Amino acid sequence: MSSPVQNRNVFILGNPDKDEVPSAMKQLEALVSQRARLAGSGFEFSEDAKKADVVVVLGGDGTLISVARAMGTNQIPLVGVNFGKLGFLTPFSLEEFVENFDEVIAADAPTTRRMMLLAKVTKASGDFAFESVCLNDCVIHAGPPFRMISLAVELDGRQLTQLDGDGLIVCTPTGSTAHNMSAGGPILMAEVDGMVLTPINPHSLTHRPIVINAEGQLAVEITECNPGTTAIIDGQVPCPLAKGDRVVLRAADLRASIVLNPRSAKWQHLVSKLHWGVRD
Repeated sequence: MSSPVQNRNVFILGNPDKDEVPSAMKQLEALVSQRARLAGSGFEFSEDAKKADVVVVLGGDGTLISVARAMGTNQIPLVGVNFGKLGFLTPFSLEEFVENFDEVIAADAPTTRRMMLLAKVTKASGDFAFESVCLNDCVIHAGPPFRMISLAVELDGRQLTQLDGDGLIVCTPTGSTAHNMSAGGPILMAEVDGMVLTPINPHSLTHRPIVINAEGQLAVEITECNPGTTAIIDGQVPCPLAKGDRVVLRAADLRASIVLNPRSAKWQHLVSKLHWGVRD
């Protein structure tokens, strides 16, 4: 019997640092070859992945986030098979993926479109220094020797605040359950178009996390810093910062496409993974 997804081109990417991934990749290569079209597979990102209809990512949330960034403007659906810890963005176990293969690989698979940020860094001289999209967040961190830093924050060209402390988290709704949550910031539903600004250990009782709309543009000037002060994209890509540098953040003109587990209810992972609302 022919498969209903036999014409779908599937690329498989795996994190080799996860012990179970190599054997899982072999299993899925055979499955995809039987039921669809195997466009390629590997343990490093390949430009060929951008030509597929869907990319299956074997790893944890961090693996999927790195793949989403690497996809750039070719944001095709990503299926996350979890071999990590929490698995917010990788909602399938290997068994669940195999059981729901046709439904998950199909062109009409249930997906969520996730807002991304564009971060640009310019030096004090005005010269371009760095640019990256972010699926989770951009964190400006004090860095070693971990003295307090000062940040001048603008919103849409007007001064918002002067922040003294250990830094600032700017995150998407997707990233609201990551560093932002640990720092006391609010959790946003994935469908909300907005950015969260969460100060890290502010030296003030008045600096609290806030949410701004997705049309806003933030500019953060480094007014005092440490030799190790850094902007960190998605907890993975660092950009060193110096006094006078500016980090500009806005919503990117693209959205990550992530396939949902059709057997999971909305908010289920927040309850099952982080025990939100669970009574003792």
